[in-house]
Amino acid sequence: MNWDRIEGNWKQFKGNALQQWGKLTDDQLDVIAGKRDVLLGRIQEVYGVSRDEGEKQLEAWQAGLEDQSNEATVVPGPK
Repeated sequence: MNWDRIEGNWKQFKGNALQQWGKLTDDQLDVIAGKRDVLLGRIQEVYGVSRDEGEKQLEAWQAGLEDQSNEATVVPGPK
């Protein structure tokens, strides 16, 4: 899933981000508004991780969203 889709549908993905990074507040996520670089900076600040570690976390989260999206679109075959 590309980041433009995440940013465009941030309200839908915000809850998932809150599950992933529970130390972030709703207000912080509202300000982030799907901006990847802002989310990365906030993760670094709140969790005290390096930029590289923050990038890894974001990439893993983004891949997880894609996996969930693919699972949701699978159409079951005939019985």
